[in-house]
Amino acid sequence: MNIANPQAFALLWLMPLLAAALHWFYLRRCQKTSLFVQNHLLEDMAQGFSKKHYRIKAMLVMAAFLFMVVALSRPQWGYSMLPIKRHGLDIMIAIDTSKSMLTRDVLPSRLERTKLAIKDLILKLNGSDHIGLIAFAGDAMVMCPFTYDYNGFLLSLDDLGTDTIPRGGTNLAQAIDESVKAYQGMADSDKAVVLVTDGEEEEGDALEAAKRAKAKGVHIFTVGIGTREGDLVQVSNPQGQTEFLKDAEGNAVKSHLNENLLAQIAYMTGGAYVRSTGTQSGLDYLYDRQLSKLKKHDAQAKMARLYDERFQWPLTLAFGFLLAETSFLYRKRNAK
Repeated sequence: MNIANPQAFALLWLMPLLAAALHWFYLRRCQKTSLFVQNHLLEDMAQGFSKKHYRIKAMLVMAAFLFMVVALSRPQWGYSMLPIKRHGLDIMIAIDTSKSMLTRDVLPSRLERTKLAIKDLILKLNGSDHIGLIAFAGDAMVMCPFTYDYNGFLLSLDDLGTDTIPRGGTNLAQAIDESVKAYQGMADSDKAVVLVTDGEEEEGDALEAAKRAKAKGVHIFTVGIGTREGDLVQVSNPQGQTEFLKDAEGNAVKSHLNENLLAQIAYMTGGAYVRSTGTQSGLDYLYDRQLSKLKKHDAQAKMARLYDERFQWPLTLAFGFLLAETSFLYRKRNAK
């Protein structure tokens, strides 16, 4: 047997309150009746009043409530196997994890703001979209291959940090090439890469990589995180204190958003560029206006187990107990 909604059993804590309420009503009735009849004469003189009957009625109400809760929990047994075919997008998300993503011109930081935006994007997916994750700095690595398991994807996303990729720097070309490689052997559909970065390129040739991606039919949608004015990069030292990142000459490093490069990459591959601000990540726009229009794939149909709902049985019992309670008399009939 399977329980589809086990949270319903939390309502059982109301049963002691229901019992207390029924007992209070009983005491209240006895108190009012005692104004006219003494307690030891109550059942004989108060038109056949029966404490036993009241207890039975209370037990019927309690039983009805119990079976209503069981019905709400949606018990299921017996099942049938049905084919389910997925129809969705293939989306690879590549996130910049270089130290420049620690810049706080976008709060709480560029990297943390990116994570929050990606989590919001996941909420928009319908369960049929295939999604993967790549982290990149001086090198690129697949953190989560294409999957329908969004919870597993989110675990990989939460683990991202500036130490995820040991090799420092920013290599956009490597991130693009790794994203294209991830699509090998995938179904025939429009291939989409969402590249989230501040656009600072320290090595590689991102535009040449974009040309290679275009030749493979991959659309790159770039999301610029940061501000044009930029800010100093703040890092934590071994003592856990925050300090400014410095270059080899001892100068504080200031990171700027390179929108021009990101816009060129998107344009060359038939994608789109958006800039993430403090209030708008731009990912909602990309998904609603761009990604959702791409050609979707039909994944291989899988057999799913569909359980048979059996909530009707406990619900019928609950109504039966309520019907019995309403038809059950408080008073016993006087003998004639």
